[in-house]
Amino acid sequence: MAVTLTPDEQAMLDGRHGPGTAMAMRVVVGLARVRGAERLVEIGSAHIDGCLYHGQVGLDFAERLRDLGARVTVPTTLNVGSLDLLHPGLVRGDTPEERETRDNGRALMDAYVALGARPTWTCAPYQLDARPGLGEHVAWAESNAIAFCNSVLGARTDRYGDFLDICAAVTGRAPLAGLHTDAARLGDVLVDCTRVPEHVLRLDLTMPLLGYLVGSLVGTRNPVLLGLPANVGEDGLKAFGAAAASSGGVAMFHVVGVTPEAPDVDSAFGPNGPTAQVTITSDDLGRARRELTTAARSRLDVVSVGTPHASVDEIASLATLLMDGPPIDPHVDFYVSTGRSVLAEAKRLGHVRTLEESGIRIVVDTCTYVTSVLRPDARVAMTNSGKWAHYAPGNLGIDVVIASLAECVESARAGKVLVDDDLLR
Repeated sequence: MAVTLTPDEQAMLDGRHGPGTAMAMRVVVGLARVRGAERLVEIGSAHIDGCLYHGQVGLDFAERLRDLGARVTVPTTLNVGSLDLLHPGLVRGDTPEERETRDNGRALMDAYVALGARPTWTCAPYQLDARPGLGEHVAWAESNAIAFCNSVLGARTDRYGDFLDICAAVTGRAPLAGLHTDAARLGDVLVDCTRVPEHVLRLDLTMPLLGYLVGSLVGTRNPVLLGLPANVGEDGLKAFGAAAASSGGVAMFHVVGVTPEAPDVDSAFGPNGPTAQVTITSDDLGRARRELTTAARSRLDVVSVGTPHASVDEIASLATLLMDGPPIDPHVDFYVSTGRSVLAEAKRLGHVRTLEESGIRIVVDTCTYVTSVLRPDARVAMTNSGKWAHYAPGNLGIDVVIASLAECVESARAGKVLVDDDLLR
């Protein structure tokens, strides 16, 4: 399909803004043709997911753009990389593969900074000081960030991944297709949560389990959730979206009476109405917990929370749980992953001191399920994240227990898995 370009867009494609911009515009126009877009749309910001080193091609692409003189033209944030630059000894570099990831990972992170992006190194750019507004077109990558951007902020981004995201940032353009359009943002599947007791809906464990369950049921369709508390909060919505994007491919969801494009059911679905309906019960949530829990032993080696990156409120909740009671078992490593800006605010509020005095290790710039942070002999890990629980067994070869934050703390103190089987009833 032919893509109609403005004179300025044609100039970028023709190389009149430099070879780096021309390279990026070729990618954007190529994607537009594949997506069936008739034109491009100007974007207000971008979030780049390609900062993790997965192989030489990713580094070559970023350095090629840099060497050709490309620079981002819109505010651009960076996702997690392969290193914790504030704590350089945290990521292991013992094996040749780990050393390659360390060295090339640093080069990749440097290349994106050289392109003009802001070195935020967070998978939760919505926790930063500038967020896109309702209806604003952006080019965000990273699955949980995409879901949050579309659903909670009401800004508009399609599913962008490595290479596409930085090309949109350089050109300031994205194809007018997919979730940039009104029709693609309407709901598809009604998810009725009214049969789940209110006290269960308010548990911090419920939203990641619900997200995992819904994602596995709807795939890439847009779910519309009915019956969630009006004050569910951004941390709960973050946990839901991250899990739903992991078990399925959810990039847009609506919570009736909560998210900005779903003041009521009819608004969420538009003229067509739902194509399917599912009902969720407490038993379903319990089943989701059992599916995500792969550990069959009671010994605990690691606790990892903060995937997506922990917010100030989540760090405060953890600090509160740690104030009273016995210390963390010395055989259990406890990690909290967060972003630099959140870490600075948590330090100012005194929460970080509480965590560090309790033996908690703080990770920034990366995440524990994608880099070599956990000790090699760790076999059983506990997390409160549906996303971490979904990916860690395959990525790390480790068994996982998904639990509430309070269960994570209690288990870390005991040095063994302690969960309440009646929690979701």
